[in-house]
Amino acid sequence: MSRGNRNLVQAVVVGVIATIVGIVGALLIHWFPPSASKQAGPIDTLWDVLLIVSIPIFVTVVVVVVYSVKTWKVTPGRELEDGPPIHGSTRLEVIWTAAPSILIASLVVYAYLVLHHIEKAPANPTAERHVHVVAQQFAWRFEYKTKDGKQVKSDQLYLPEGQSVMFDINTEDVLHDFWVPAFRMKIDTVPGITTHYRVTPSRIGTYPVVCAELCGLGHAFMRSTTHVLSPRDFDAWLTKQANPAPAAGAGSGQTAAADGKTLFTQGNGTSTACASCHTLAEAGATGKVGPDLDKVLATATPAQIRTDIVDPNAKITPGYPKGVMPQDFGKTLSPAELDALVKYLDKVTSK
Repeated sequence: MSRGNRNLVQAVVVGVIATIVGIVGALLIHWFPPSASKQAGPIDTLWDVLLIVSIPIFVTVVVVVVYSVKTWKVTPGRELEDGPPIHGSTRLEVIWTAAPSILIASLVVYAYLVLHHIEKAPANPTAERHVHVVAQQFAWRFEYKTKDGKQVKSDQLYLPEGQSVMFDINTEDVLHDFWVPAFRMKIDTVPGITTHYRVTPSRIGTYPVVCAELCGLGHAFMRSTTHVLSPRDFDAWLTKQANPAPAAGAGSGQTAAADGKTLFTQGNGTSTACASCHTLAEAGATGKVGPDLDKVLATATPAQIRTDIVDPNAKITPGYPKGVMPQDFGKTLSPAELDALVKYLDKVTSK
């Protein structure tokens, strides 16, 4: 067997082995977190198809390059010589132009069919639940409407298992990207535009909510949690949020401390809820974007708490970057709301 033929056989054998190992290895790798939506299955299958198609192409290109270098490498003393004039194969050129074009067109059609399938509306559109997602540096807010029209707001996402959900997504400032990796779906939040996508949660559990668009200094901290509940538990949660129990000691109205707690946990519809970013034991808040208020406010005076709210860059807690906390609480909170929030924080973090 000539040296050229021997190299060719070796290249083919190596290429076949590398392709098999590459495909098997790629399919065994857990590229994504466990899926938690009906849309995730077709997307994961599309990913596997792309791996199966692309790995042989990659291996073929590498093998051809290595084979060519090994077989036709320049010998010493002939570096400046031109190769012999040859006429290429027209048929081969047609094949290697047409084959990739057909392959790419086929993958595009397949990807379109997957997209069309996962975006398909449910058979009964009236049964689909709408959740309004609001992004703001550097927190998420989720808004629901009950059957009787009451509005519920939460800094964490709650969804019913097995029910189609349409997300209506807005931003109050810059570009963000709403992404629940377990659902496999994501979309940009664009200023002045409402974007949408739908999912059907398929697995009860908790999953992270992530911003997938660089949106400022606090981008890495712009996270929340998705809670997928059984339909019964979700309805119970929504009812409880829409009809909160009156605060202890409150008469016909709520006390300033109770108002302050509501502002802390839910915001006022314009301001971001403090609980989405901070930990505070009395409010059941576990946010990690900002400092633990049970610790940093333990010795703070009401005046210092007020300054921390309206001018958060005046004093930065060590270990946290400047500019992460929204700078507009002095505008989005009314004087009465600001007073109530300060009194509440001063009371529950009492020294």
